[in-house]
Amino acid sequence: MQIAYRTAIGKRRKDNEDSVGIFTNQQGVKLAIIADGIGGNQGGDVASEMAVTHIGHSFKASNAQTIDDTKNWLQKQISSENQDIRNRSEQFIDLKGMGTTIVLAVIFKQTVLIGNIGDSRGYLLRGHVFSQVTEDHSLVNELVKRGELSKQAARVHPKKNVITRSLGIEKAVQIDMHFLELTDNDMLLLCSDGLSDMVNDDQIQTVLENDATVQEKCDQLIKLANDAGGLDNISVILIDDRSEVAD
Repeated sequence: MQIAYRTAIGKRRKDNEDSVGIFTNQQGVKLAIIADGIGGNQGGDVASEMAVTHIGHSFKASNAQTIDDTKNWLQKQISSENQDIRNRSEQFIDLKGMGTTIVLAVIFKQTVLIGNIGDSRGYLLRGHVFSQVTEDHSLVNELVKRGELSKQAARVHPKKNVITRSLGIEKAVQIDMHFLELTDNDMLLLCSDGLSDMVNDDQIQTVLENDATVQEKCDQLIKLANDAGGLDNISVILIDDRSEVAD
């Protein structure tokens, strides 16, 4: 298995409010995580960095090696981090209202747990089928689910970035969890909306299926988002289960 990542500021933002991390716990289980900060000059970068750093360091110290162990650990960690971000935002006026989306993957030998809060996404490429695993916690997705908006219209809707769930804003938050049994040819992509808002699924799939290295594919995805306008920060993690771990 190979894991690579890249994060970029994009072409329109002054700061990169995305945070990315790869961590390994005491049992050799890996965690890949992306957080996309909310709040702009109100501390979105602080919230995303807190989430990745705190969750990552807690994971490194853990001994979770089963899905049940990890599920229980993650639920507790999300609640704790939600309160930590809220406490920090209440201590400093310039951080008031900060929060973050999050998408993560906990990777076992044959199974992966994918979790998300907000509109940062997890995708699976299996064979030649590319599909979104996570569900956006956003206003436009609620409209799509109710049949009031098409997926095509949702991509250009003026309120497409209004999210309905985030880490650090509400008193309590739930993380959605999805479990996948890995096959020999699976690829997983985690990304912030700076990629998914700018690059369509067919373009992403074309990159994932080409002959470039895992790191080169991350770079290609960043370039596509920037070439399309780079309106937001862009972060991607690519997990390729089709090859051995590289040194």
